[in-house]
Amino acid sequence: MALLEASDLTKSYGRGDHATRVVDGVSFSIARGETLGLVGESGSGKSTIARIVLGLIEPTAGSVTFDGQPMTGVAQHRLRTLRRRMQPVFQDPFAALNPRMRVEQIVTEPLVIHERGPERQSRTQRRRRCQELLRQVGLEGSAMSRFPHEFSGGQRQRINIARALALRPELLVLDEPVSALDVSVGAQIVNLLRDLQREFGLTYLFISHSMPLVRYLSTNIAVLRRGKLVEFGSRDQVCDSPREDYTRNLVAATPEVRAE
Repeated sequence: MALLEASDLTKSYGRGDHATRVVDGVSFSIARGETLGLVGESGSGKSTIARIVLGLIEPTAGSVTFDGQPMTGVAQHRLRTLRRRMQPVFQDPFAALNPRMRVEQIVTEPLVIHERGPERQSRTQRRRRCQELLRQVGLEGSAMSRFPHEFSGGQRQRINIARALALRPELLVLDEPVSALDVSVGAQIVNLLRDLQREFGLTYLFISHSMPLVRYLSTNIAVLRRGKLVEFGSRDQVCDSPREDYTRNLVAATPEVRAE
């Protein structure tokens, strides 16, 4: 059974004849431990789908289920339980971190928010967990006492990833996680994401405008154009034998990303 399933997702803004469909009847599924690459140009509806999947906004029509449980049309307390099992990593590593908080506070904040009652950890336990998470993303434990402005863009994105892993989620929604980084730094983050997936069996919804980058990380690829799903298949099917001119243009737009 798929970990995540989206069926006929539609999101409209406005009313009547003036309504604009940002997402129009999109369906897909992601099996546990796999990666779905969601690719398309800016404005194609990728980030809107990410927000729907995370339960941050409700679709106008359609549904999302996570591990067989509905994510749409349910009470907030129900969503809170499911959100522990999925976490986002956002595009901008600068804006995603509170500049007034030290790294220890940033990374352990999900533990403070979500782990209540008997599940709540002591500060010593949270510190140990923070050290473990920083090590997993390639940072030293000494980073805990520092502020975001003391780090490079790539290091900040590693901190974002560490925070996303704090609750041991099953699904990461990665919304253009390297587009704000230099190419070489972005390649390091992509390889980190690949290694973390292998180590922890994570499932990814990986969103990007770069087809070669999506091909490098993904099991299957969904191509969006103007809110509609125009192509779906395995990464080799979509990249080697695309049916649509739009997909062929995306494949040709950037050079191939190669594994180290």
